[in-house]
Amino acid sequence: MTPLRQRLRTAWQSFVHSPVVDDLRHSPLALTAAALLAVCVFCAAFAGWVAPHDTQDLSQLALADARLPPAWRPGGQPGYWLGTDDQGRDVLSAMMFGARISLAVAGASVMLSVLAGVALGVLSGYAGGRLDAFLMRVCDAVLSFPSILVALLIDGVGRALWPDAPDALAFAVLVLAISITGWVPYA
Repeated sequence: MTPLRQRLRTAWQSFVHSPVVDDLRHSPLALTAAALLAVCVFCAAFAGWVAPHDTQDLSQLALADARLPPAWRPGGQPGYWLGTDDQGRDVLSAMMFGARISLAVAGASVMLSVLAGVALGVLSGYAGGRLDAFLMRVCDAVLSFPSILVALLIDGVGRALWPDAPDALAFAVLVLAISITGWVPYA
């Protein structure tokens, strides 16, 4: 067996026998939550194949099916599990396709927050002294503002400066807006 393969096997064995996995195995609530999370992430990642309807295909829109209730309520149709919106689009499919964007923004903003926070925290701890005191006061100042207000402010300024911005720029502004206040716990 190669050394890399042996190290991977040892890492897998230590992960399987870790206290976190052991607690997860013995807690039905945590196991159920992990399974639901896995299903939601799977549905978001593979929405093109899993979603019952394509929300971008205009040929599937039927205004006659607008505002249908969920399938289990009176008047609901079995093809629309969570009902339809004002334009006859399937709500479940829209949620699956929308979750893609939400997970991408969340993942990118957390990664940027971790990178910035760990870098500033290491710099602060290594340098110490005045730089450490200054960075910790900056952290205190950032923590004093509600993060949702800072994100809304940056998003609003970004949309005012670039009203016809492409989606990629809007995505970057949103990730930056969330990351500006998200780096503090990692620092």
